Amino acid sequence: MLVAICSIATRKNMNQFPETLRIELGKYVEMFVKYLTANYGEIFDAMKSGILWFLVTVESFLQWIPWWVAIAVVFLVGWRVKKQLSSGITYGIMLFFIGTFGLWALMMSTLAVVLTSVVISLLIGIPIGIVMAYSRKIETFMKPVLDAMQTMPSFVYLIPAIMLFGLGKVPGVFATTIYAVPPVIRLTNLAIRNVSKEMVEAAHSFGSSPWQTLLKVELPQALPTIMTGVNQTTMMAMSMVVVASMIGAKGLGAEVLIAINRIDIAKGTEAGLAIVVIAIIIDRITQGIAERFKIPE
Repeated sequence: MLVAICSIATRKNMNQFPETLRIELGKYVEMFVKYLTANYGEIFDAMKSGILWFLVTVESFLQWIPWWVAIAVVFLVGWRVKKQLSSGITYGIMLFFIGTFGLWALMMSTLAVVLTSVVISLLIGIPIGIVMAYSRKIETFMKPVLDAMQTMPSFVYLIPAIMLFGLGKVPGVFATTIYAVPPVIRLTNLAIRNVSKEMVEAAHSFGSSPWQTLLKVELPQALPTIMTGVNQTTMMAMSMVVVASMIGAKGLGAEVLIAINRIDIAKGTEAGLAIVVIAIIIDRITQGIAERFKIPE
């Protein structure tokens, strides 16, 4: 009997991971974030002010544009980029329907957050991608970091965003940027590395400096792939619209969140369709721009 009891107890202990071996990594991350807020709060306040100014400027401009002008611009851009009149008409009609849902102002607020996040992502991501292309060591270090950024649940980014910037649109932009920046970094790195070695060697043989080679040879050749990265980054920023609304980023995402809380099918359907429409229009236009930069074979 005693042997049986000891056997059961041993088996139970074997099925549980020892508490003595537990590493509280999250605790150290929390301590690090608190250290940043306590010692570098002025820097984050300055960053918040700068991002908020840019965001408000973009949103004010988008809200200032008359609705019919915005539809006309989307029609013309869709027509010229896709080289099909039907594409421009389709995008214009799709945008018109968002207005008929009564969501025009909220759509512009959402676009302001997305555009701000994409601009910051490009300013950060493209230079990092270029540096990775030139340094194998940096690429080796950055790859697992980018893997973690892309596989981390998007809700996790809200925690440091709130601790560093509080509630509102700015932490929403911060979380969206962290989530959306990996594709443009990866594809910029890939694009630069895939540039023909013969073309680079030819540029060097004609006396071009590394900086001239980058600007006049490598970047133009890599631009189609970089534009694909811009497309993917924009799509990932759009996917964060609802998540960012949980910490105060207003717009269509907030409408979806309210609809979920109230179980309002009508409101949720309209706001969800509006997000889908914007995503489709942005995706098709950015894809068309990327295709126009492709060099004919």
